[in-house]
Formats: sequence, structure tokens, C-alpha cells
Amino acid sequence: MQTNTLEDPRSSKATFWLILTTLFWGGSFIFNKIGFREIPPVTFLFFRFALATLLMGVLCLPRLRRFNWVTFRTGLTVGLALAATNLSFVLGVNGTSVSRAGFLNNLFVLLIPLLCFAFWRERLDRWTAAGLLLAFGGLWQLAQGGEQGFNRGDLLSTLCALFIALHIISVSKLLRDEDIYLVSLVQFATVTAVGGALFLVLPAAPYAITAVSAGSLLYCAIFPTVICFTLQNAYQRYTTPTKAGLIYTLDPVWSMTGGTLLLGERLTAGEWVGCGLIFASVVLPLTVKRLRERHLGIDYRAGSVTTD
Repeated sequence: MQTNTLEDPRSSKATFWLILTTLFWGGSFIFNKIGFREIPPVTFLFFRFALATLLMGVLCLPRLRRFNWVTFRTGLTVGLALAATNLSFVLGVNGTSVSRAGFLNNLFVLLIPLLCFAFWRERLDRWTAAGLLLAFGGLWQLAQGGEQGFNRGDLLSTLCALFIALHIISVSKLLRDEDIYLVSLVQFATVTAVGGALFLVLPAAPYAITAVSAGSLLYCAIFPTVICFTLQNAYQRYTTPTKAGLIYTLDPVWSMTGGTLLLGERLTAGEWVGCGLIFASVVLPLTVKRLRERHLGIDYRAGSVTTD
């Protein structure tokens, strides 16, 4: 049975909380960049997820009786994808502006249907194909704009979008009836283990934990990690994937705003065009799909995730 958004307050509530997650995620670009001034990216990643694992572990204490081998295996698998996502994220943000990184990361929305087409032959509609063409145009424009063209940080941020897409697909394909909080705990612990191994293997880099870097770590561990995962798992089931995707396009808007106001970043005219094309490449196909959903009266989806 289809339920209109206006008739069920849970959909409007979900919209509010999902928008809030985009604000937290956008802020993570800023606080990572600030934290990297005193703590190297990989070290920052390790500390962030170690703290997030500790916090999620406390949150999961009443649920530990449900922990089993399937939960561990699922969490480990998707956790490796999450580790690749966050490793490419921190290295990408460290090597480019948060504005460019934000828009490049958001390409995951286009890469999900592309990967599903490549591996499972799921239908790739013409609007998604048009979005991919716009995205290539935006990438080319970014390569022409800025002082360093399309640099290593941009490449890693684009690679991060691929890993985000793989992480989302792995969750959708592997997660069944497992407790989502326990799976998140294993994911965080997996990222911590990967970050810790790299921290031990890579040449020691000096770091300092001051009030500023500690504040950045706390923000990144609590808000875009523990809180965002919890909010997303709790509320995304009350909306459609298309509407959620449109909400998530706010991520780069927040990161660009923060980069401009707090970090003093400025985009050239070419970079504005490139980011604009990438933003349009994501928004255009989602908007068309959303209009189709509205026409069909599809505004609400429930029952896909267990949170008890």
C-alpha cells in the first residue's frame, strides 16, 4: 500500500533527520582538514574510528547477546569496504580543497547504478547515462581549473566515490536480518584495525593532539560516524531511495559552504563550472526519478530495516 508523505508524519520526520546527517557529513570535511594540520591523515583515521568503536561498543552493550558469526562476517566484509572508503577519503581531502572533494565524493550516486549494470545487468536508464556524461564534463572542467589541475587528491576523492558506492551495494546485498548496530560496531572495529595496521607499518609521522585536533577527532567520531550511521539506519527506511539520494546531494553544499566560510577556500570560475556540472550530473537523474515517484504516489517506504 502506498502512503503519501503528507499523510504519514514519519516521512517528514525522516526528511529532517536525513538532512541533519548531510550537515554532519559536510562538517566532517572541514574538521578532517583542520585535524590534519596536527595529525597525519592515516593517524587521524585510526584515532577517529578507535573512538567511534568505543562509543558504539557502549551503545551496543544491551545488544551483545545477539552477536553471532553471521553478524561478524557481514560486518567484516562491509567494514573492509568502509575502510577503503575512509582511507581514500582522508587522503583525498588532505590533497585537495574540501569543496572539490565534496562534489567528487558525491559521484557515488551515479556509480551505484553503473556498478549494478556492470555486475548484475540491472537496467541503466537514459537519465543516469546523461548524468554520467555531465559528470565526465565536470571532471574535465576541474582538470582545467585550479592551480594544480586534477591532482592526486582529486583522483583519490573520485576513487572514494567508487568505494562509497561499493560499500552501499555491499550493505544492500549482504545485510539481511542482522542487528544493524552490531554490524556497525564490527564495521567501525574493522576500519580501526586497518588504520592501526597502517599506523604501525607506515613510517612514523609526528603528530600533536591539542584542543583543536582533539575537538576535530571528537566531532568526526561522534557526529558523522556514530550519530550519522544511527540516524541513517533508523530513518532512511521511511523514505524512498531516490528521495534519500536527493537529500544526500546536500553533502557537498555544506562542505563547500564550510570550506568557504571557515577555511577561506575560493574556487576559480573553471572550478565552479566543474563542480556545478558534477552536482547537476547527480541531481538531474534523481530529480526525474523523484518526479516519477510523485506521479505514482510513491513517497514512503517502510519495513526494510530492523532497529530493535
